[in-house]
Amino acid sequence: MPTTCVVGILWGDEGKGKVIDYLAAETDFVVRYGGGHNAGHTLVLPTGKLVLHLIPSGIVHPHTVNVIGNGVVVDPVHLVGEVDKLRQRGLDVRLGHNLLVSERAHVIVEAHRRQDLWAEAQRGDGKIGTTGRGIGPAYADRCGRVGLRMGDLLRPERLRDACAAFAAHKNAWFGPAGLAPVDAAALAAELLAAGETLRAGIVDAGAALRRAQADGKRILLEGAQGCLLDLEQGTYPYVTSSHASTGGAFPGTGLPPHAMRVVGIAKAYATRVGAGPFPTELKDALGDTLRIAGNEFGSTTGRPRRCGWFDTVAVRYSGAVSGASELVLTNLDVLKGFGPLRLCVAYRLPDGTRTTEFPAFDLEGAVPEFVDLPGFTEDVRAVRRFEDLPANARAYVQAIEQRTGIPVRTISVGPERQQVILR
Repeated sequence: MPTTCVVGILWGDEGKGKVIDYLAAETDFVVRYGGGHNAGHTLVLPTGKLVLHLIPSGIVHPHTVNVIGNGVVVDPVHLVGEVDKLRQRGLDVRLGHNLLVSERAHVIVEAHRRQDLWAEAQRGDGKIGTTGRGIGPAYADRCGRVGLRMGDLLRPERLRDACAAFAAHKNAWFGPAGLAPVDAAALAAELLAAGETLRAGIVDAGAALRRAQADGKRILLEGAQGCLLDLEQGTYPYVTSSHASTGGAFPGTGLPPHAMRVVGIAKAYATRVGAGPFPTELKDALGDTLRIAGNEFGSTTGRPRRCGWFDTVAVRYSGAVSGASELVLTNLDVLKGFGPLRLCVAYRLPDGTRTTEFPAFDLEGAVPEFVDLPGFTEDVRAVRRFEDLPANARAYVQAIEQRTGIPVRTISVGPERQQVILR
């Protein structure tokens, strides 16, 4: 099995957690390469539902080494809490053994959360929809070269100096903005305590992964959010602050840019959380019904997700950007009884132009052009072979393949691990 990257194809929430859990059964390393604890990957295990935020989804497999890569921004206090919660669930989480954290990963602190909420409030009606967890400000400080890194937590004198410089940088404008100042000494004390708890797991993760790759180990790269929330390739400015497509996989792990298998994850319909353009959104009672049927509420925030029809234009674009060679189609079971099923195949832009390409500008106000397919009324949750799906469900999947140009190799027909059709 080559190095494999699992990436969300639209705006996130596609069911990556289940797919990664499924693939991790035959994987040696599972690696998060971007985002922070704003992500929520949900696994449905025999012992019940488990939501992971920072820790990779392979943690439920005893043989798998889980790595939080250098491209992730880490709230160390949250990470300590997440480790404790997993241990309380009976999972064997051992820092330095099956959980590694890159020493190069940047750190989120309370000041980042205050800054995040303040910045969102300043946007007024143009709010991005941030989770307020400090992700964007932490990435901004990384770019501004004033950030703190996980390796700093193991070096007391270096950390105190870094916290003093960080506090001076923030306090220069926190006071005038009405934000509580940063206490450098208190911040250093908090981070040193977290560092002691996490010490065994804070390593040169890039070196460990390069050795593993050279030794032929099976490596699974786990993206957060989705391609259309990518800082460069997404629906800017309504995007996250990291490279959520496969573009973030190599710089976010320290692995060299060798060829890899890319598995794109897409729901059988479309969803989006927060503000931003969403051409196929259903703003009526049908959208509400789809939201309830799919339990479309954020695993991290609980916010209701916006729901709409499958968008082949957006999926084809994201598949090309990410290099996806195959799709996993999730939540097909949710579409039971929703016929006719609609596929967006083109946009009519505000200036009247018809396009089948995903635009960088003018997506707001774009009118989707649909083709309609007959729906299905049968319960497909027990189906395990593509040939046993209802004819209309098979035709819907095949139409997605034809319109996106990406083969659907795997279909999820329920939340549980075994509710999968392999083609």
